[in-house]
Amino acid sequence: MKMKKLPGTDILLSPITYGAFAIGGWFWGGADEGDAVKAIETALDNGITTIDTAPVYGMGHSEIVVGNTIKGRRDKVQLLTKFGMRWDTSSGDFAFETKDNNDHPVKVYKFNGKQSVMEECERSLKRLQTDYIDLYQMHWPENTTPIEETMEALQLLKQQGKIRAAGVCNCPVDLLQRANAVTPVSTNQVAYSMVNRGIEKEMVPWCLENGIGILPHTSLQKGLLTGKIKIGHKFNEGDHRPNTLFFKPENHQQIMYLLNDLKTITDDRGISLAQLVINWTMQQPAITSVLVGARNAEQMLDNVKATSFLLTEGEINIVEEALQQMNLAV
Repeated sequence: MKMKKLPGTDILLSPITYGAFAIGGWFWGGADEGDAVKAIETALDNGITTIDTAPVYGMGHSEIVVGNTIKGRRDKVQLLTKFGMRWDTSSGDFAFETKDNNDHPVKVYKFNGKQSVMEECERSLKRLQTDYIDLYQMHWPENTTPIEETMEALQLLKQQGKIRAAGVCNCPVDLLQRANAVTPVSTNQVAYSMVNRGIEKEMVPWCLENGIGILPHTSLQKGLLTGKIKIGHKFNEGDHRPNTLFFKPENHQQIMYLLNDLKTITDDRGISLAQLVINWTMQQPAITSVLVGARNAEQMLDNVKATSFLLTEGEINIVEEALQQMNLAV
C-alpha cells in the first residue's frame, strides 16, 4: 500500500484513514464496541494505519476505544485527533444540544482558547494512552477566540513534543491563511464527496498552491454512496442522518440514479460502489488521505480493497458525466 506524506512533515499516512466518529456511538444511533474494536484491528492488519478521532465523538468514548485497541501497536499507528468541541464548559460559541451515550442531556460549545487547547490535549493523550499525537486538529472555527491564539497553542504543543503536526477542520480559506501564518498547517479536514464538491472552487487551488493537504470526511456521504441505504430505510433512534440534506427524499432518489449509472464500472471491475467512490476521492487533487468509517470488520475489509486499484481516466470521465446529470435540491 502506497503511503502518503503528511504535508510539511516526515509522517507517512495510509491512503485511507479510519474515521472513528461512528464508533463513539453518539450521533449515530449507538455502536457495538466489540465490532468497533474488530474494525480497527482489521484496518491495522491490512495496512490502514491512520486513525482519526475526536473527544466529542461519544464524549471521550471513541478516543478511549481507539486507545485501548492500539495498545502495544502505537509505533505502527498515526493518531489524528481534535480539540475545540467541549461539553463540560459554557465558554465559546454554543453549538448544539444533544444527549450522551447514557441519554443524559449535554450542551456542546465550540471553544479554541489557548489554555483550553492545552487542557484538551492532556485529556486526549490520557484517553489515547500515548505521549504524543501525530496530527492535532482544530475541530471547528469559533468567534470568541482569534485563530492566532489557537495556533500559538498548537505551536507550543509542538515545541513540547506532545503533537507532531498542526491541522484544522472545516476552515475557510481566509482563516486557513491566518492560521498558517502563525504555525505551519499540514491539513484542512473538510466535507467532500462526489455529490458535495464545494471545496473545488477555492479551497483546493489554495491548498495546492500552499502545500496544504486535504483530509476529506463524509466521502461516502454518511453511507449513502455505498448504495446500501435504500429509499425508505429505517434508521435507529438517535441517528442524525435522516435530517441531513442528501437524505432528503428527492436527493436520495437522485443519488440512487447516479449509483445505478456507476454500476457499469463496478460490474466490469468486480468492485463495490464504496470502493469506487473511495478510489475516486483518493485521486482528486490535494487529497492526502480519505477518511472512511467502518462499524465492523466486514465494512473495513471492503474499504481496504479501494486501495488495490486505480480508476482509469476513461472511468473517471464516466463518473463525471453521471455526476453532471444530477439535479440535487440544495
